[in-house]
Amino acid sequence: MESTFDKFINSNLKRKAKFEKEYNEFLLSEFVLEKMESENLSVRKLAKKAGVSPTIIQKIRTKNAERINFRTFSNVLHTLGYKINIEKI
Repeated sequence: MESTFDKFINSNLKRKAKFEKEYNEFLLSEFVLEKMESENLSVRKLAKKAGVSPTIIQKIRTKNAERINFRTFSNVLHTLGYKINIEKI
């Protein structure tokens, strides 16, 4: 049975694409926030370790990371002890 939310999202392809993009950005942001908290890393500490500006980390934290390139985001994740794997779906 399809929920009201599913009907709403699936009824418009542009709306669905926008939702999925924003949801993925939210998940990435929440992941970084959780790791920073668990490792007691401030924005400045993580930025210094990753070799990026604190502004980059702040953009990730505030879900405003759409203009951060893959290499930069990958470096931040690597600093937190993670890597990105790409799989064919």
